[in-house]
Amino acid sequence: MTAALGWGALAASSLVIGALVGVLRAWPDRLVGLVLAFGAGALISAVSFDLAQEGAQVGDPGFLALGLGAGALTYFTLDRLLERRGGGGTALALGAFLDGIPEQAVLGIGIAAGEGVGVGLLVAIFVSNLPEAIGSATEMRAAGTRVSAIRRLWLAVAAICTVATVAGYGIADSVSGNLNAAVDGFAAGALLVMLIDSMIPEAVRKGGDVSGLATALGFAVAAGLSGIS
Repeated sequence: MTAALGWGALAASSLVIGALVGVLRAWPDRLVGLVLAFGAGALISAVSFDLAQEGAQVGDPGFLALGLGAGALTYFTLDRLLERRGGGGTALALGAFLDGIPEQAVLGIGIAAGEGVGVGLLVAIFVSNLPEAIGSATEMRAAGTRVSAIRRLWLAVAAICTVATVAGYGIADSVSGNLNAAVDGFAAGALLVMLIDSMIPEAVRKGGDVSGLATALGFAVAAGLSGIS
């Protein structure tokens, strides 16, 4: 349990680090765009190798597909509700929340199963969290949200994601392969909608014509790390 708490906190700490960097100063739009583009590439790799592929291996593809649909619809619905209330940066924060919980639950399940810490998944979570938090905090700061409120939001998201790792560890013995596949699918579905609706368009708008190269670099780095066990 202690190991799950420690590794979960380490993975989620990048959310707080990214938020602190985002509110530190007003960063140039181009730099923020390139950071988002790199993060988008890392997240695409996470969807492909650490979530969808893993889910298909541990459970029935039908449960993976159900999870994908549920994650996509959940993100879409909650994002539309938040849009009506306004507030810049909330889409990325919501994405980090909805994909962070199942991702870190999977991390805890792996630790409890005696598989050790999946270095590829751990690094993928850490690396992809940073751009999400930086981009969201930067947009929220530009929209006039108080810095203290931004910090509290990301501390809360990081704390919940850490608890998800511990919860995954605690329920590992009762989690079937199909449920594991559905959890992987949920995270992947939420990520895909967030990427297309929010993160990639914002990266291109701010990062300009080199955003595609930054995305490819992010994918390459995360894909390489995914092979580490």
